[in-house]
Amino acid sequence: MMRLLNSRRLGKVRHAVMSRAGFVPMESDVADVVYLTWLVDAPTARKLVPPGVPLWEKDGKTPFTILTYRHGHFGPALAGPLRRLFPSPLQSNWRLYLENPPPGVAGRTVYFLKNVMSSMLFTFGTRMFSDIMQTHLAARFAFDRKDDTYSLSIHAGDGSAPALACKAVRAAGKTVDAAFGSAFGSWEQAVDYLALQDVAVTRSDRLQRLVASEIELPIDVAEVLPFDVAAGDVQCPFLAQFASAEGPFCFVVPRVKFRVVSERVV
Repeated sequence: MMRLLNSRRLGKVRHAVMSRAGFVPMESDVADVVYLTWLVDAPTARKLVPPGVPLWEKDGKTPFTILTYRHGHFGPALAGPLRRLFPSPLQSNWRLYLENPPPGVAGRTVYFLKNVMSSMLFTFGTRMFSDIMQTHLAARFAFDRKDDTYSLSIHAGDGSAPALACKAVRAAGKTVDAAFGSAFGSWEQAVDYLALQDVAVTRSDRLQRLVASEIELPIDVAEVLPFDVAAGDVQCPFLAQFASAEGPFCFVVPRVKFRVVSERVV
């Protein structure tokens, strides 16, 4: 099945059909968005993106973010009130930040490295109908909230999903350490840069091209909550490839209306 979903021929057929039929905007009432960001070695991170894709960096470091959240009835926006019939899977996006968007793309842009979901239905659906969402299905995906503590874990099993485990606790104040303060300035400025994006891009192996998706994510920075994660409370093998990583800097967006507006080949 996965061989079919990853087929280049299928991707080209899907792209040809969707380019004529038009993209169907998707919508979700997202909740409990936990952001974890590290400042990692920019030279190593550049190896993870195609040549000519410029990463934002400062003093040899670039931000790498994992954001994990609960969907709220993820489905076509045109379904209106019937969207409540659609499921609400868990999702985790792993991304880097671009200094400039690719030609023909406008706005703050991130580069997707990994996307993980808890639902086989949505994993197959995004693989079938999207090039920006080359989704991995987690063998087990747990995301729990108890009072002011979030616990999340992603287990790959025998699949290709990246692994993650961490516990985030509500912080007393909105502060940044020296590394993040040097990179962004204040806590609010760091949240503004890391959370507010207009476009996501990635390289489609099926099409051998960059693809871009415009998104609407109207986060009110004033409503974002500060959280703490001790370095020892995070297990993320993906980080081992970096010689050093500062962080994580953690915050939580309680809720936001999320829309995927378009998808196209760059």
